[in-house]
Amino acid sequence: MTQQHLTILTGASRGMGLAMARQLLGPDRHLLCISRQVNGELTTEAQALGAPLTQWSQDLADSTGAANRLQAFLQSQPASHWSGATLINNAGVIPRIGPLDQCPPEDLANALRVGLEAPMQLTAAFLRATNGWVQAGWRGPRKVLNISSGLGRSAMAAQAPYCAAKAGMDHFTRCSALDEAQREHGARLVSLAPGVIDTDMQVQLRAGDPAAFPDRGRFVELQRQGQLTPPGEAAARVLAWLERADFGDQPVADVRG
Repeated sequence: MTQQHLTILTGASRGMGLAMARQLLGPDRHLLCISRQVNGELTTEAQALGAPLTQWSQDLADSTGAANRLQAFLQSQPASHWSGATLINNAGVIPRIGPLDQCPPEDLANALRVGLEAPMQLTAAFLRATNGWVQAGWRGPRKVLNISSGLGRSAMAAQAPYCAAKAGMDHFTRCSALDEAQREHGARLVSLAPGVIDTDMQVQLRAGDPAAFPDRGRFVELQRQGQLTPPGEAAARVLAWLERADFGDQPVADVRG
């Protein structure tokens, strides 16, 4: 049996996530996409390429359910089938733009569940299951790539939930990287800021109420000056980082250097 690389990708139905999924498709890789919506075009493209693809319709706000589902799937797999395993936590949510006290409690909870709790739960499930493979003698590479943001490292008014989720992602990546460094054949983890990308999130930011979002003009100017990276280009940069020989040496990084 020819071994394949297993790649798990969240938020793969649109934006940079969809661009990454398209670039990851290939006969030597089994791509498992986890999103609220299944993308029919991606299925068609995979079939044309002869690329193994599985898509789960899964609300990541149910972070425990998503993690249990992933762990059960991984534990059901014979490790010998895979040459390596990678988890890419890409999904995120920007709730209503404005001061924290104006963010509806349900929107705040959803942003933190999808943007922080789900990546932590999925990472824990991935490490738990694949560490079981290692203990049984499997020696393939294991990587976790968390898609962070510059807003996790620089505060911005009207963006407390999103900034907090990304800052938490950076720091849990640092902590888990330290844990894995203590293990023989431990996984490598990176929380990577991908730059400013031309996605639906940018549209949402530009549509914010200037009275509640003092930095709205900055995002309007980024678009006007053509400084937004197309999703396909951003995806290529992120995936190139994943293949670097020094992946994991710096657990928190930025594609811009």
